Amino acid sequence: MYDQFNEIFGDFWDPKKRVFFGYLALSLLIALGWMTLLKRTSLKAALARIFDRRVFFSASAKADYKIFVLNRLFTLFISPLMIAQVTIATAVYFFLHDVDWLQSGQFGTTPKSVVVALFTVSLFLTDDFTKFLVHRWMHRWPLLWAIHKVHHSAETLTPVTVYRVHPLEGVLYGLRGTVTQGTVIPLFLFLFGTGVDLATVVGVNVLVFIFHITGSNLRHSHVDIHYWPWLERVLISPAQHQLHHSTAQTHHDKNFGAALAIWDWLFGSLHLSEKDATLQFGLPASQASATNLLDIYLRPFRDMARYVTRRAKRLTHWITRRSPDAG
Repeated sequence: MYDQFNEIFGDFWDPKKRVFFGYLALSLLIALGWMTLLKRTSLKAALARIFDRRVFFSASAKADYKIFVLNRLFTLFISPLMIAQVTIATAVYFFLHDVDWLQSGQFGTTPKSVVVALFTVSLFLTDDFTKFLVHRWMHRWPLLWAIHKVHHSAETLTPVTVYRVHPLEGVLYGLRGTVTQGTVIPLFLFLFGTGVDLATVVGVNVLVFIFHITGSNLRHSHVDIHYWPWLERVLISPAQHQLHHSTAQTHHDKNFGAALAIWDWLFGSLHLSEKDATLQFGLPASQASATNLLDIYLRPFRDMARYVTRRAKRLTHWITRRSPDAG
């Protein structure tokens, strides 16, 4: 029973996960500091605002909690993805041996401190960029949007909303991480040899650790912390990600970045936060349900089937019109 409980709720005491209780506690302190010191709100009013029952006990939030448990159970069945990472890493490593202009250990004399810094930064940047790309594709490609809109169906945001994803999206992001690490790690091992290491804090990439202790959980919350405009072109603020969830047309397809805003800046999807903006979250009932679990899990399959059928009919019609026997 303990092992099963740990498998489901272990993310709350795993520093590698965003909802680690330490990161949640720090996010609470940041929110309190923001509201009392900068917004000049009383401590009592700030606490009432942060722990708003209308948010944490809304029908949408309750659905988030149920999805969290169901998805954690589903995750137990896709752990073999780690095998794929080893396979990819091995394939990349041996492929590099066949590249004529590269040699194994070519930069093996590089000081270890430099190697560690390069590896830590490269892994963080590559991971963040691939998250941005996949997220952007999920909004642009109808088949992927059919899956991703489960996340955007949330009508209130809490830290647990990060787990409000369809299992297929979880698989896709798992594969993304597998490909990213399975490519970067063997590349560095090939070029730098055994000196490759990661700068970590409590077993977490130091840059990811900094991201979490500076309020990553507030991105899915109702505390609209924003940064200076120049900083929001580099880092995604909580308010910017909340804007990403907004139902307003002007906010659609904006701020796809996870930690860094530079990708949105480069690709033209950056939107700076709007001070004191009143945002509404969720999707029309015709697109997705915020609370019906059966609909949340099954509708994406139905929507994908409809899209494929529609495209197949158009293709058949196009082929028929151009057939020599047509008419």
